[in-house]
Amino acid sequence: MRKLSMEELGRKSVAEFRAADKTPLVLVLDNIRSMHNVGSVFRTADAFLLQGIALCGYTPVPPHRDIHKTALGATDTVTWEYFPTTLEAVQQLQAEGYKVLAVEQVAGSEMLDAFVPGEQPLALVFGNEVSGVDATVMAVVDGAIEIPQLGMKHSLNISVSTGIVVWDIFSKWKR
Repeated sequence: MRKLSMEELGRKSVAEFRAADKTPLVLVLDNIRSMHNVGSVFRTADAFLLQGIALCGYTPVPPHRDIHKTALGATDTVTWEYFPTTLEAVQQLQAEGYKVLAVEQVAGSEMLDAFVPGEQPLALVFGNEVSGVDATVMAVVDGAIEIPQLGMKHSLNISVSTGIVVWDIFSKWKR
């Protein structure tokens, strides 16, 4: 086997990315502390042509060297918006017709492997690395999905969780 060249990969330019039809999915970051996690989420959003990202509360925003380090240019392609609170972002997305789901381990959550996304645009709320999605946000979301986990920790890094959930939903929509 040989690695594919950049030309063979068919990478989009920034202009081509912005003009392309987007996957109707917005990622909402609820008070994420790590700039590296934020950069990684940008790369995932770029990889799957997501509609955008809502950066909320004290989540760091571009431009910043540490975000850029992991985003590798995805902050130039992915549309993002800052909201002072996650609650504001969720309410705006709901008003725009998005079904907003928290990715959280809560009573009544639906396991990701059983989740069927449907046709409605989605927004996924990913919570703080320590405390998860804020309780005020949990009170207004339209539901919650959870990544099935079997080990002792039952905890994944937000960048890993984002990749798993986005890939699962993306692949279900593409079927």
